[in-house]
Amino acid sequence: MRKWIIYNLVLVFLLGCFDLSASSVGRKKRKDKKETVQPGKYEKLFQNKSCTTVSSRFMTLHKMDGKLYFELPLKWLGKEMLLASTVTKTSDNLAAVCGYSPSAGIHFRFVLQDSTIQMRQVAASVTVDQENERMRQVVEQGYDDPVLYGYKVLAYNRDSSAIVFEVTSLFTSDVATLSPIVPASGQYRIKGSMNPSLSLLGDIKAFENNVTIGSSLSYSVNAYFFVFQVMKQVPVSVEVTRTLMMLPEEKMRPRLSDSRLGVFLTEKKHIPADGKEIQPYSIVRRWKIEPLDMEAYRRGELTEPVKPIVMYVDDHFPENWKAPIKKGILRWNRAFEKIGFKNVIQVRDFPTDDPSFDPDNLKYSCVRYLPFTLEESVGPFWVDPSSGEILNARILIFNDVVKAINTWRFVQTAQIDPSVRARKMPDAIVEESLEQMAAQAMGNCLGLMNNMAASHAFPVDSLRSVTFTRKYGITPSIMDKVRYNYVAQPEDKGVVLTPPDLGVYDEFVIKWLYSLLPEVASVQEEARMLESWVDEKVDNSLYRYGKRQWMSAYDPSALDEDLGDDALKAGDYGIANLKYIVPRMKDWIDRDATAEQRRALYEGITQQYERLLNNAIANVGGIYLNEAKDGTPVDRFRPVPREIQKASAQWVLRQLRESEWLDDRDLLDKFSLSLPESWRIRSKVVSRLLSRKSYVALSAHLADEPYPMAEFMEDVYREVWKAVLNGEKLSPIDRMMQVDWMDVSRFRLEMMGGKQFTSANTLLADPVNLSAFGTGYGWQEVVSTRVLENEGIYFYKFMRECREMLEERVLLAPAEDRPHYRAMLMMANKILEGNI
Repeated sequence: MRKWIIYNLVLVFLLGCFDLSASSVGRKKRKDKKETVQPGKYEKLFQNKSCTTVSSRFMTLHKMDGKLYFELPLKWLGKEMLLASTVTKTSDNLAAVCGYSPSAGIHFRFVLQDSTIQMRQVAASVTVDQENERMRQVVEQGYDDPVLYGYKVLAYNRDSSAIVFEVTSLFTSDVATLSPIVPASGQYRIKGSMNPSLSLLGDIKAFENNVTIGSSLSYSVNAYFFVFQVMKQVPVSVEVTRTLMMLPEEKMRPRLSDSRLGVFLTEKKHIPADGKEIQPYSIVRRWKIEPLDMEAYRRGELTEPVKPIVMYVDDHFPENWKAPIKKGILRWNRAFEKIGFKNVIQVRDFPTDDPSFDPDNLKYSCVRYLPFTLEESVGPFWVDPSSGEILNARILIFNDVVKAINTWRFVQTAQIDPSVRARKMPDAIVEESLEQMAAQAMGNCLGLMNNMAASHAFPVDSLRSVTFTRKYGITPSIMDKVRYNYVAQPEDKGVVLTPPDLGVYDEFVIKWLYSLLPEVASVQEEARMLESWVDEKVDNSLYRYGKRQWMSAYDPSALDEDLGDDALKAGDYGIANLKYIVPRMKDWIDRDATAEQRRALYEGITQQYERLLNNAIANVGGIYLNEAKDGTPVDRFRPVPREIQKASAQWVLRQLRESEWLDDRDLLDKFSLSLPESWRIRSKVVSRLLSRKSYVALSAHLADEPYPMAEFMEDVYREVWKAVLNGEKLSPIDRMMQVDWMDVSRFRLEMMGGKQFTSANTLLADPVNLSAFGTGYGWQEVVSTRVLENEGIYFYKFMRECREMLEERVLLAPAEDRPHYRAMLMMANKILEGNI
């Protein structure tokens, strides 16, 4: 019995050992099986390959074998994003400028469609009532987001929370909206074609709400100076940084525009639910400025913003530039303080202790130094197209702004300011001008457009008043495109020569743009309140906005580089100052062995003279334009009075005839061999004046007391041929004016059929489009006036008179003038006979 018990115990033990052994073998087999599991698609993409990976909460990027892969979390599908580009490095600053960022970027969202990731442009320009289901469906059906690019889904990540797709071509091929080639550089038009085979990916970086991708791109560039090609298929290498950033999910409340103020806009269309016509409208572009302490703000106490505007200043600037640039930018804080905010704008140097800082990352708003010969500064920015919120801004300051400062300051103020009569502009003057430039560029970054009409609010003689200019400066807006007080005469000691720190117009626009109205419930109610603010200012010219004019110059009160409300009086003062400066230049600018500086300043003087003439020419056929609201005492358009138009035409030609003072032989003889700049300018004045014929026709059509085409053409004819009509000896300027008049007349009569011209040609034309006035925003469109123009009649009439006059006087003219008379007579005959 005992043996059986022992036997059974042994058997149980052995069976247990067997089971344990079997279990161990099973686990071993399962373990081996697990170790030999085949890798999935995600692992296969990157396994055993040299791969650079960067990752953040936003996105993961992989760069492998010259290709770029996005690992996009599924939670970001359908979210609005912005892809924008910045030039980081260039081989040619004429074609691509460091710090330059083309266009407004690409506003898009990623959408998963079957096994494809689509990059769809967001159709943000059309809006409806989002509470109305039917209207939401209407937009989805008729205004769907267009597909820009499609990418095959290559894999899901390990936990299936993100998808992987390749996007290399987006960053190495020619994407027009991201092209780093500038369309224009100074007076040059630039065109570039990309060579994708030479393009490479650069560094990749990942940040909290954006990623950056570097690319090295290769272009062949052509450049044109007017119609002349100055660069042909020149190779240009450009390194760019593309930033892909998440747009705010919590949108800032849009603010509807008021076209009576000059602010940058985003255009939209609204489809009403009640079946009425689609309404175009626009929202303003502005930063999201909210009080950190709302209760303090409500009590009228100053409070800091939740998120200030921080501008980082490039460490490459010359050291003495940094302080004035910072001061100019910070000027605008005074305007914000008047509406309850303090320290809205902050300025910092590029940080040296922050490895994540990257000036090419659109997360940072930067002031960049560009070592290039352009003489300007610009202030581009990026916005959320859905709300108009400004997300990033840049101020680009080119190296040769200092050259512009030297020239402008001397040309416009040397008559009154002895400190600028030197080869090197004093540091204080340079710093003052840099501060002014930075302030204007920062105004653009805040959403303000340039206001060309501002200076027209001041009487010209007030600009010679010490008391007036110390109170107001020379214009009511820093956003006006003016430089210095060229009206001030040598005896006007103590008068202010520069624009104000900020003008009353600038402060008002900041108030209108950035005042928080927490008590207002809706966008529409807010718009009505803001509109009433502008209504209160409508009669005050200090608050008038003047459109920037492009391809047209209808409004002589809204011009670049003009001062005061009277172009002729300002021109008289300005020319008197130039006459004072020219003969003294050789003494003021000494130690100039090559005379290059004096020559550059002389060219600046002739260009200033040309501007003064052009300001007066703009009066001829001029029409004052205003953005006007029905019910307010403001005309949308009003022709310049006939007496001002007539006086301006005569003043321009009289100034031209009396411009010998520009040809100071003691000065010009020191220059290298060339035709003086004054002759280039003179050769254009008559043709430029006669080109105002379309403006004269339209202005006369609108005026109660018109300056008609017949009178305008006769005034020009009698001024150009004045010496001949009076039997006087001709000057070289007289001859030049007459040749110019003859050339313009020949061209016009050839266009009209010469001798066979008939007035029937004037009927084959488009009707006048008066609706162009007051439409659009920012630019004044060209108005077609072909149906009104009958200048051919007058060119023909005065060409016949000219021929008769020359036939009569050719034998009576002084001997030295007869060859010119005969040449003009021969040309008149050929023109009238149709042989030219």
